[in-house]
Amino acid sequence: MHPALHSWREELPAHVVRLMAYVGGLVVLSIVAAQVFQSKPVKSPIAPVDRSDWITIEKPFPAFTLAIPEAAGQPETYTIRRHTIGNGRKDILGLGEPDGVTPFLRVEVYRAGREISRFASAADTIAADATALGPVKVAPAADPVASKFGPLSLVTFETSQGAHRYCLGFARNYDDPMLQISGWFCQGDTFVRESTLACALDRLTLLYSGSDPRVGALFAQAELNRSYCGQRDPLLAATPKYHALWKALEMQPPRRTAH
Repeated sequence: MHPALHSWREELPAHVVRLMAYVGGLVVLSIVAAQVFQSKPVKSPIAPVDRSDWITIEKPFPAFTLAIPEAAGQPETYTIRRHTIGNGRKDILGLGEPDGVTPFLRVEVYRAGREISRFASAADTIAADATALGPVKVAPAADPVASKFGPLSLVTFETSQGAHRYCLGFARNYDDPMLQISGWFCQGDTFVRESTLACALDRLTLLYSGSDPRVGALFAQAELNRSYCGQRDPLLAATPKYHALWKALEMQPPRRTAH
């Protein structure tokens, strides 16, 4: 037999063995790679940011003012938010420390646009707006309280987020113009008196009504109903310095001591 043929026949089994070994190795590597890639969790796509339909206006031009001289030196905030679709506007006034046991008053004037067809109840309004406070023990009052804006629907609640406070929420809705005045008055030791809240809102006045004269007429009528914190005639007695407006505890009845 030719030596070349003899060498080829002797080498053939070795080549086959090596080829089968290579193929087997590739199969094993493929299985291992598949297991590795399958064991890695598949990353879900980034969830889109749920952007609010309300935007905050930079450098807001105030349309309302809350003049309370007794609270001089307290922090004041003014925020305007616009609805991007319905064009509604919210003017939000804050007076006092928003997260503390000292009194804090928040008033929101909501001039609705096409984004809603009607306002929610006082309880639902306060629950939605005061989410950051974690309102608990929410209890609507049985009777409204009189104010220069008409009867205010009241809601009492306590805060579970931040400093513990007792808050008196309020809301007053109008149909023409479609406007809502709402907010809350909080302090650390006890609920603010209803008369104190009404006196505070006595100080809420309009600076300009914009393009809707009905808002101007509404606030003009409210000024005619103003009680000047219990003293109706501003000629006989100018707006009194209502000391308890910012130190509402002074209005509480004295505590009886046990004998």
